[in-house]
Amino acid sequence: MEYLYEMHAHVKEVSTCSGTEAKKMVESYEGKGYSGIVLTDHMNPSTFRVPKIENIPWDEKIDHFLRGYNTVKKAAEGKFNVLLGMEINFYNHPNDYLVYGVTEEFLRNNGDLMELGPKKFAKLAHENGLLFIQAHPFRRGMKIEDWKILDGYEIFNGNPRHHSSNEMAKIWAEAKNKKIVTSGSDFHEPEDVAIGGIYFTCPINSNDDLLRELRNGNYRLKITDIPYTRPE
Repeated sequence: MEYLYEMHAHVKEVSTCSGTEAKKMVESYEGKGYSGIVLTDHMNPSTFRVPKIENIPWDEKIDHFLRGYNTVKKAAEGKFNVLLGMEINFYNHPNDYLVYGVTEEFLRNNGDLMELGPKKFAKLAHENGLLFIQAHPFRRGMKIEDWKILDGYEIFNGNPRHHSSNEMAKIWAEAKNKKIVTSGSDFHEPEDVAIGGIYFTCPINSNDDLLRELRNGNYRLKITDIPYTRPE
């Protein structure tokens, strides 16, 4: 038996580029065969560049960041499991990175993570047992990160409004011998539902389960034809 998990998804409550509220996202995934979702809301400058948020203390910004996760988790209760992740972008840096194994304690105890840059963040992430994955590395506007600081690459990104050059990402990950590769729908809108994800060989009920299975390679990727709706 396999268990399908969404690995890349955003909701409107936190990610300013998403047009779908948490409850609607849960409804979109019902009946699609998913056992769970790793919610990877954006942690980037625009996340906090909203009224009453920009100048508040970091701890209160984390309250805002967790709204999406807490709302999705409540809406999904009894339907599928929800884990906390994030897609981080650093100040004055073009790339996006998926982080798995994220906890509320990690977010609250380490200050403004966007100030660190990829190398310092990678060190902190690894000290805390997290996985640091470059998202859609060959999408237009991205730069290839130093492979030595990464745990892996997202080699299938299902966002239908971006050409992410997934095949190039796959070739690059193989060339760098990165065994951790991921697939995600990059859900922002209802049209993005169930395009990508990962099939695991056992249920993923916690961050520990997720990190263990990714590191052990006990999974396969969900890859579908992407119905591009418009160019970047």
